[in-house]
Amino acid sequence: MTGTPHQRSRRGRLAEAAGSWRAALRIARREAKRARGRTALVLAMIILPVLALTFVAVSADMSRLTPAERLDRRLGVADAELRTVGRGPVWQSADGGDWASDDSEAIVEQVSAKQVEALLPAGSRVLPIIRWLPFPAWDGQRFRGAVTASVIDLTDPLGRGVVRVHAGRVPAGPDEIVVNPAAQRRLGADLGDRLTGENARSWTVVGVVELPDELSPGVILHPTGASPPETHGERVYLADLPGPITDDLFRHLNRHGVVVAARVPAPPALAAPGPPSWALDLEDVGTSVLVAGLGLLEVVLLVGPAFAVGVRRRRRELALVAVAGGDAAQLRRVVLADGVVLGCAGAAAGIALGVVTAFAGRPLMEQFIFQHRFGGYRVWPAALVVIALVAVLAGVLAALAPAWTAARQDVVAGLAGRRTPPRRSRRWLVIGVLLATGGAGVAALGAVVTSQSVILAGLVVGELGLVCVTPTLVGLLARLGRVLPLAPRIALRDASRNRSSAAPAISAVMAAVAGSVALGLLLASEQTRNAEHHLPWLPSHSLLITVADPAGPETPDLAAIPEAARQHLGAEAVAPLVEAGCRSPLEPCLVTAQMPAERACPWRADEPLSAADQRRARADARCQDPPDDHLTMYPRVIVDDGSALPIVTGAAPDEVAAARATLRAGGAVLTDRRYLVDGQLKLSVERDPEQPVRDTDTVAVPGHVLDTGLGTDWLLLSPAAAERLGLTARQIGWAFSVDEPPEGHQHDQFHAATRSLGVLLVDTSDDWGSRDATPLLLLLAGVSALVTVGAAGIATGLAAAEGRADLSTLAAVGAGPGVRRLLSLCQAGVIAVLGSALGIIAGFAASVIILLFTNQRYAEGWPIVAPYPMVVPWLTLGVLVVVPLVAMLGAALFTRSRLPVERRLD
Repeated sequence: MTGTPHQRSRRGRLAEAAGSWRAALRIARREAKRARGRTALVLAMIILPVLALTFVAVSADMSRLTPAERLDRRLGVADAELRTVGRGPVWQSADGGDWASDDSEAIVEQVSAKQVEALLPAGSRVLPIIRWLPFPAWDGQRFRGAVTASVIDLTDPLGRGVVRVHAGRVPAGPDEIVVNPAAQRRLGADLGDRLTGENARSWTVVGVVELPDELSPGVILHPTGASPPETHGERVYLADLPGPITDDLFRHLNRHGVVVAARVPAPPALAAPGPPSWALDLEDVGTSVLVAGLGLLEVVLLVGPAFAVGVRRRRRELALVAVAGGDAAQLRRVVLADGVVLGCAGAAAGIALGVVTAFAGRPLMEQFIFQHRFGGYRVWPAALVVIALVAVLAGVLAALAPAWTAARQDVVAGLAGRRTPPRRSRRWLVIGVLLATGGAGVAALGAVVTSQSVILAGLVVGELGLVCVTPTLVGLLARLGRVLPLAPRIALRDASRNRSSAAPAISAVMAAVAGSVALGLLLASEQTRNAEHHLPWLPSHSLLITVADPAGPETPDLAAIPEAARQHLGAEAVAPLVEAGCRSPLEPCLVTAQMPAERACPWRADEPLSAADQRRARADARCQDPPDDHLTMYPRVIVDDGSALPIVTGAAPDEVAAARATLRAGGAVLTDRRYLVDGQLKLSVERDPEQPVRDTDTVAVPGHVLDTGLGTDWLLLSPAAAERLGLTARQIGWAFSVDEPPEGHQHDQFHAATRSLGVLLVDTSDDWGSRDATPLLLLLAGVSALVTVGAAGIATGLAAAEGRADLSTLAAVGAGPGVRRLLSLCQAGVIAVLGSALGIIAGFAASVIILLFTNQRYAEGWPIVAPYPMVVPWLTLGVLVVVPLVAMLGAALFTRSRLPVERRLD
């Protein structure tokens, strides 16, 4: 051999380690074939998350289009796509996806195709395309749904190149239309059907086509069939050039405010300034990594008991390795090799299944998730390598604790087949307490600095601490078994003896339940906070019907609205809704009420304040209202003689009578008491927001204040007050009272009956503040229930396989068949009940810490923000209390009642 003695010694150690690992891997492969049930269990727990991650990674990779694929879809057979974004020079990215301009003036009028052609070389031709137009579809008197519309001449070769025809043909005239598959499903429109839009305009469906980048429900119209002018959509132009596009043409078009997308990239000098689009958000990255770490920990805790049972079943084999000269490191390698083998097998199987599932589910992901066609069948090699490494890491981590246990076992006891009593050490208890305390502190710090990743990091650290404490808690509970009946006493004793398998299962249940409880409590607190501080816009039994464009050239017949509202919306009392405006429709004006300076909060909520000013603002009695009230008040202004007042305010009869008296006296009614001074309201008209209010635009009128409890501030002017302010009164709709808020089908029927009147807006009391969080709470509880039942089932099955000797002893001394079922029930109860109890406690503690510190931060800041209340998620807790009982009953039902009687047990 060559080299120095030190080099030869190092090579020898490496060769010895390699040989030891080869032997350990062969032993692990043999053991995996022998213990097929345990192997299948471990593989299933590893394959499932690997399959899910692979499916997401492969789908995401297929969904990302290459620059060439993106341009092929945008251009079709055209040479370039042109987009006018300004009047002055623009700077654009190479593919035209990003642009910037120094021109602050936006385009008001639409640029015509001839104007764009004038900027191109002679012989060029352009085809305009308009996208993202609203298209409410009707079938006779039935509203089918609202979709988006595009306007493209698909008979032109330039337009035909950007779509795929599935059935029928493209529209060739003004009364023809095509739908994409999603719109065909939503609208129920087949070839030959008639679709009706606004103003009773109808089209015949002649084909089914799709734009690969727009799979959401949509239709395509022929340019002669669109209603001009179409100013609300996105307008681009496909260009057919007589020659190749040059750098000079790029610069020429950019100088005239045109952004160019072509297969030839724009010159580097035209690159738009700004941050790169691929810049990562470190907060999101940290949160994703921590969530992935929690998922990895959950898998490790669920798989760990299987490896622990495997080590106990192989204690004689491991003792023989030690007798043959194997040291502690080699014993650890034998057990860790199980994790490597099963991790590699699970990674390979999970990745293969994930890729196949992603390829098979590609059409569904394209249609319902990403809503665009993928570029091709491809995988994400780098992501798959990371997923495979994480799967192997999960297997190794799950086998780590059993490996250390195997290296410390008594060789003599192992040869004799006796169990080695677990060593009790306070070290893990101390470490667990320190980690749990430190995690709580980190989570509190995250709540103070408003960092989601820091809060999550604290929860992860705290959870690790509870995992370290769990074995000690199991041992303490086992001492209570002395006073319990036979079955629960044996279950607690087995859990204490086999802490290496029981503690991880309990910790897995605890982690899932803690997360569910913590998120459920935070969600319930946020929902209650929003419900308490969100005010509806209108009374619950009122609705307003207004014209969408009251200043439009065509005034609808307002007299036809009340009868349709009574028939289809259940409207009862009705009053005209009259708007106060300037005498000239083109003159901007704003009616406001002036608050006395001594009642106004001197600090604005939208301006930064020093710490001292924040303390003074919080102590000021004038600044205790919600922050929006600290700004200038812009109420909703109507002219009313008292008829619409009870409908829009929901005031009590005596308050309505007093307010009507004020209006009859030429005054005004307001919904904010701070503006009323000695029975007078000071009103002003801002005719130009940039100019100060003139004295001639300010009047004082008799006033009355109504406490409506609504989120809308109303200012009701009497006709006399509006006249004194120089305002005109114009009816824009009606106010109605209803017994019950109308439902969706009633809205459809009303709109169908009033289509000829134009676009009408129906406003009702919004119930956003009472949005139901029950589905999300049930989802959280369901995930925890799945983990709880799974962990209890795994631990119970492994305990049953490990406790065959105890069962045979019970049968020998005359125990009945039901004892085994009762024992399985108790074993599942130890895992499920203890894990759920610890999880509920941990979840409550974590959420309380987060809420307390969050409220503390709000209590010292400005503007004043309502604190989060402490709300118990009873629905989540109820599910989590029932789940352990379900797990126990399931263990009892699926356990064979016949006790084994064996002459010899290995």
